Amino acid sequence: MNNLARRSSSTSHDVAQEVDSADFEKREALATDLDEEKVLGLDGAEYLELKNTIARRTHSNNGTLPHSKSLRSLHSHRSYAGGDGYTCFSDNDERPNIPVDTAGDADGEFLVTWDGDCDPENPRSMGMARRWAIVLIVSASSLCVTCTSSLYTSVYSQLIPEFHTSRLICTLGLSLFVAGLGTGPMVLSPLSEFYGRRPVYIYSYSFFLIWLIPCAVARNTTTMLVSRFLDGLAGSAFLSVAGGTVGDMFAKHELSAPMMVYTASPFIGPEIGPLVGGFIVQNTSWRWCFYVLLIWSGVQLALIVLFVPETYHPVLLRNKARWLRKETSNPRWIAPIEKLSRSITKTVLWSCIRPFQLLFWEPMCLNLCILSAILLGILYLFFGAFPLVFQNNHGFTISQVGLAFLGLFVGMLLGISSDPLWKMNYNRLVQQREVQGGEPGGTEPEFRLPPTIFGAFLVPIALFGKSLQELTAGMLLTIIPAGFGWTTYSHVHWIVPIIFSTIFGIGIIWTYSGVFTFLVDCYPLYAASALAANSFARSYFAAAFPLFGVQMYNNLGYQWASTLLAFLALVMAPFPILFYRYGKRLRGNSRFASA
Repeated sequence: MNNLARRSSSTSHDVAQEVDSADFEKREALATDLDEEKVLGLDGAEYLELKNTIARRTHSNNGTLPHSKSLRSLHSHRSYAGGDGYTCFSDNDERPNIPVDTAGDADGEFLVTWDGDCDPENPRSMGMARRWAIVLIVSASSLCVTCTSSLYTSVYSQLIPEFHTSRLICTLGLSLFVAGLGTGPMVLSPLSEFYGRRPVYIYSYSFFLIWLIPCAVARNTTTMLVSRFLDGLAGSAFLSVAGGTVGDMFAKHELSAPMMVYTASPFIGPEIGPLVGGFIVQNTSWRWCFYVLLIWSGVQLALIVLFVPETYHPVLLRNKARWLRKETSNPRWIAPIEKLSRSITKTVLWSCIRPFQLLFWEPMCLNLCILSAILLGILYLFFGAFPLVFQNNHGFTISQVGLAFLGLFVGMLLGISSDPLWKMNYNRLVQQREVQGGEPGGTEPEFRLPPTIFGAFLVPIALFGKSLQELTAGMLLTIIPAGFGWTTYSHVHWIVPIIFSTIFGIGIIWTYSGVFTFLVDCYPLYAASALAANSFARSYFAAAFPLFGVQMYNNLGYQWASTLLAFLALVMAPFPILFYRYGKRLRGNSRFASA
């Protein structure tokens, strides 16, 4: 407990040292930012600590308020991404546990905090086996949501004749689901700040299950399309909150392995969908795709209800404060979250507005979000392109087309498993900065970009290519191809484009891992909004690309269509290099980024 207090006092002192240079015009803006911004890394007591420190310094400096860039004491290593593109955490292990500086607070002794990680009500006091069981349940539930997005693509062949519709209209079911995934987090995920994670899990997953029912029994395209959008909307709330549970239960030194397991689930889900759906559709009715999803999601919902407790620290401390007030009949017991004066309406409103402010006014955020969006758009476009390439050129059945997605699946796993190598490179850059005179442990957000730099160029390599040479030896013709696009000929063995799709999967993971962590480090006060902006852009590009993918492949040809996609990725590839070299200068001129 004393260690926590000393850590809190040290943090307050660091912040106080940085708020001397004032800018009165920014007073209301910064106050609004701190009150309304949904920053998971500055929740609970740490949030109050920062806010109260600014307030004390404001009064002690004759009403002068620091400029937002004065908060550079929030070094980039204080926040980090969960790796899933939705979640961010504070670098401080006990972020919800740190009490407010109560030197001048008459009620400070009644502020409710944890009695260390051994407090029986603290999620980190649960046994290791139980915590890992919760991680696996949450990960499998996230996998089910993302698998639902792409499994639908396997039903087109039966859906089109039964509903007397076109492939384009059927594709809208995919696009609307992904659009729901991108829209929901900004509106629904802030509710977890008020009610906790468990209610969001139960209600969102219940509605996710409910909206699968009309999909399974649909008799027309209208029912299918509306249900798909609402299903994606409900599932998005779970995705945007689930990663936080992992951070709630594990201290930083324990977080790597469970977070890697959870991080894999949203990325590999889309690849599993066609694999499962292909075998179902080939052997029975398309409705069984949704029956299987209903069974799976029903099992996951039961596991969530029975075995996943509330883990959000501020809400648990609020429950503890209520219990103390009831048991002691003393109304002075209070939890840090109860001191906040935020309304649900304002929190949701700022959750919707702030991501677009970052997209419009921050070139680094905008370009990295566009890069991420193009890559996910290409991935979802492949759900239409793979059947064309492998069925028309190689005579694959629909189940074999699903197996072709194993290349992407393996690439995603390889990309995720390489994370320790990039962490070693990050530590090397930090040590190099110390040798050059930087403060011990100090870092720069740009140190997160090397995996993005490599991944951004790896993707065009995987998509580009052409036959390099033809060598004739007797009757044998050997073709040495390079890239997915120019290996989509019928005379090229089917394993070659699958290998290049594996490289594409690795490139996507590397790109995302750097983008997510850079956005969180670069915008520590607006980390949640930066990730929400990225999620919104990714989802809507992923919703749009499948709508023109098949037509583009048919009109341009398989090779040139893939080449066009490679050019789109290549155009954005230099930006991570530019931001690595000049990011610090850009941050110095930014109103949102850390200086």
